[in-house]
Formats: sequence, structure tokens, C-alpha cells
Amino acid sequence: MSRKTVTLAAIAAVAFATTLFPSGQVAEALAQDAQGTAEDRLLAPVPTELVPETITYIAEEVVQPLPVPQPDAELTEAGSLSELIGMIDTDAPMTEEMRCLAGAVYFEARGEPLAGQLAVAHVIINRTEDGRFPKSYCGVVAQPGQFSFMRGSHMPAIHTGSAAWERAVAVAQIAHKGLWESPAGDAVFFHAKYVRPSWSQRKTRLAQIDTHIFYR
Repeated sequence: MSRKTVTLAAIAAVAFATTLFPSGQVAEALAQDAQGTAEDRLLAPVPTELVPETITYIAEEVVQPLPVPQPDAELTEAGSLSELIGMIDTDAPMTEEMRCLAGAVYFEARGEPLAGQLAVAHVIINRTEDGRFPKSYCGVVAQPGQFSFMRGSHMPAIHTGSAAWERAVAVAQIAHKGLWESPAGDAVFFHAKYVRPSWSQRKTRLAQIDTHIFYR
């Protein structure tokens, strides 16, 4: 709108006000107000287009890391393996994998001291992390020619109400959770000391615990 157009609008406003109102002062005020309003609109800055800031896209999926489960502080403060075994809840439901691990301890080492039972459990766990063996506890235990107590791929019946079974369950949980170190370390082989298999000469001997000798 040109300034000339604004002036004509103001004059029209004065004429209209003079027609409606007898007072010339009122008409003059209305005309001045109309002219000012029009000029204000004319001189007001034109709003600029709002442009958003540059958006940064993240190429990789953002995943909040899950907390790593930590061993129970009370359990890790046990003064001995025997004390720790007494603190384990052996009545909790077991998975098939844990039953295979506990069963191997029960049949293979229930007459051994606790350290020997724990070492047997660690051998089975270590084998699952070694490419030469199956990747599950049940697979390791059922592997042909490895454990003499197995009947093909089946484990014999277990006297689950016995103290020996409760100890085996506790030992399996301790080994699985890494709550107590074994003197056999990362052993993946063992045999009774009253036999001498030919393969033992090609392995590194790590420890002897009662009647069992452990190798890597």
C-alpha cells in the first residue's frame, strides 16, 4: 500500500466520523487513529520464515547398555568353599543345562573333596568355551566316549534327596557363576590317577586334586 492510499483512507475515515458524530474533535481523533494504524501496518517489519537448525542424524542405533549381573556380595565373602556351598540355595528350580552340569559332578566326583568336585565342574564349563567340544553343558556331558557314567546320551537316575546331590547342585552353581576359583584353572581334560591314558603325555598337567589329575 502506498502512502497516497493511506492518506485517502484517512480522509475517508474523517468524513465517515463527521457524519456519525456531531463533535469535530471526536471525528478528528478517529481519523488520526485510523491513519496511525494504517501507517503502523505499513512500517511493521515483515516476519521472516523460521528455518530449523540443521538436524544431526545418528548413524548407529543408540542402545542403553544393560547392567552386568554381579555376584551376590554376601556369597563372595564366604571364608571357604565349604561355607560357600552352605550358602547356596539348592532348592531353586534348575534348568536342563544346570542339571547336566550338576549330574556330571554327582556321578564323576561325588566321592572327591569339594575342590575336586569344583574342578570337574570347571572342566565341563571350560569345554563349552573350547571349539573342540560342544557349546552346551548337556552337549559336553553327552559327547560319546567322554564320561563313563553316561548310558549313550542318557544320564542315570539321580538320588535327588541325598546330601551328595545337594552338594553337586551347589558346586555346579558356584562354578557356573564363577564364585570360587578352581586350582585346576582352565583345564579341559582329567583322569583318575590310577590310570595313565596315552593322551595325557601330550597335554600340559595343571593340578592333581585327590584322585584326579587335570590337564590343558
